[in-house]
Parts: sequence; C-alpha cells; structure tokens
Amino acid sequence: MAPPKKQTQVRLEPSILTAGKEAAAARGLDFNHYVERLIIEDTTGARAAGMAAAQRLIEEHGAFLDDLEQQLDEPYAQQPGAAA
Repeated sequence: MAPPKKQTQVRLEPSILTAGKEAAAARGLDFNHYVERLIIEDTTGARAAGMAAAQRLIEEHGAFLDDLEQQLDEPYAQQPGAAA
C-alpha cells in the first residue's frame, strides 16, 4: 500500500497559476498531478535527459528540419495576402 500523499501550499502569481492550469489541461492532467510530474521529472533527471535528446536531434538533423519546414511553407508564401 502506498503511503498517503501529503498536502502542501504553494503561493503563485495569478498569471503563473493560470499558465500552469492551462498546461495541465492541455496534457489531460489535473493541476496537482501536473505539478507532481514536473517535480518528479526534474528530480529524477528525466527532464534533463529529454532536453539533451532534443538538443542532439536539433544538432544532428536541424538543417534537414529547417529545409523541410521551408519546403512545406513555400506553397503558402505565394498566396495573396501572405506575410513576407
């Protein structure tokens, strides 16, 4: 049986609280579970590992991804009223 969870109080600026609740909702989580996940990811190194993997992806394939994005955007750049 898992030990009971402890309750704590956190004071946040209203805009930070709103952003956190929106991020939680976007991930299909309630705010408490979202905060719990952030702490776990930060303290176990999972977040750092994910960021390192993303950086390696950008370093190894960034030019390809930039070229692909340009190719995909090109047809829309020719439309009237498209921002330059």
